[in-house]
Amino acid sequence: MLALIDYGAGNLRSVHNALQAAGGEGVQVTADPEAVRGADRIVLPGVGAFAACMNALSAIPGMVPALHERVIGGGVPFLGICIGMQLMADAGEEHGRHPGLGWIAGSVRRLAPADPALKVPHMGWNDVTPAREHPLIARGEAYFLHSYAFDPADAADTVAATDHGGAVTAAVGRDNLVGVQFHPEKSQAYGLAFLARFLEWRP
Repeated sequence: MLALIDYGAGNLRSVHNALQAAGGEGVQVTADPEAVRGADRIVLPGVGAFAACMNALSAIPGMVPALHERVIGGGVPFLGICIGMQLMADAGEEHGRHPGLGWIAGSVRRLAPADPALKVPHMGWNDVTPAREHPLIARGEAYFLHSYAFDPADAADTVAATDHGGAVTAAVGRDNLVGVQFHPEKSQAYGLAFLARFLEWRP
């Protein structure tokens, strides 16, 4: 069973549909910590502000401990998408500094393109360039929509980058954890292929 976490943070239905289109069976949209404890894979989607999303996740009784138990303790494959990826960080710096899940060391900071002509948010199709070999990450083009980006404390945790007036983290990963800043559910063939690899991943 794949648990797709419902904490009121946007793009849930489109992620659910994309997972099914990629071959996912047994995708369960859930806000139940017990369902999370029984999951074989977990996906945390999300769009919006870091603090609001972290607060919404934390407001579900027992959800954060259940995620920690199953993902960090149990080692099940975990995918964070957009804000779901950013929440893996130690903290986010949108409207103050706010704690995240602390699974991958680093902070989420506002984009600051070197070229002032480049707009924030970073929106649209852009290259995904692998930073190191990872079974889920391929070179290609994906759809991005974000104003903040993950800045990992350890460069080894960056598995892909994109460019928006300088290098921007496109994906992070370690062990059974992977997070992507792009939206696979909006990235057509590239996104579906990525989700299909996640569904087969045995870290």
